[in-house]
Amino acid sequence: MTWPGRWLNEPAQVAAEGDDLVVTAVAGSDAWRHTSYGFVHDSAHALLAPLAVGQALEVDFVADFTGQFDQAGLMIRADAEHWLKAGCEYADGTLNLGAVVTLGKSDWSTGAADDWNGRRITVRASRAADSITVRAAVDGGAFRLVRVAPFVDGAAEAGPYLCAPTRADFSVRFLAVRLGPADAALH
Repeated sequence: MTWPGRWLNEPAQVAAEGDDLVVTAVAGSDAWRHTSYGFVHDSAHALLAPLAVGQALEVDFVADFTGQFDQAGLMIRADAEHWLKAGCEYADGTLNLGAVVTLGKSDWSTGAADDWNGRRITVRASRAADSITVRAAVDGGAFRLVRVAPFVDGAAEAGPYLCAPTRADFSVRFLAVRLGPADAALH
């Protein structure tokens, strides 16, 4: 498989293993803007390629989430102040499924998904002119709605992402990336 795109920030290590892409995050990498914590972090690792309105991106991955704020999934980015990251994040001893939407400032929506740790996770984001619809599934099961969020119109890029805000050696095995038509319905 060819993994298209350019790295937003170079990871610590990238290795092609068959069709898989195994990526190790730099310790301290993250993506967040202002809200609640007061800081701006723009060091997430994302392999970005163009994503047009009317398209959807799916990313499949496996990881062992054990470090505080380990995270992986997909990112859609218009610029440093307008982006979305969606997938799994380990926080306070629990694996969570959720999304951060940043339109000048970041927000965070999340829900427990502890039984997903170490399993094949698929995150799907469908782009409309003014929104992104995020769905996720585990082990090829049914997709569940994660978030419907506002987003900016215009050029944007998307692809698999990971961060390791509190530790070194967090690796994610990205299994597939697919580009196709956006979902026509919300339900």
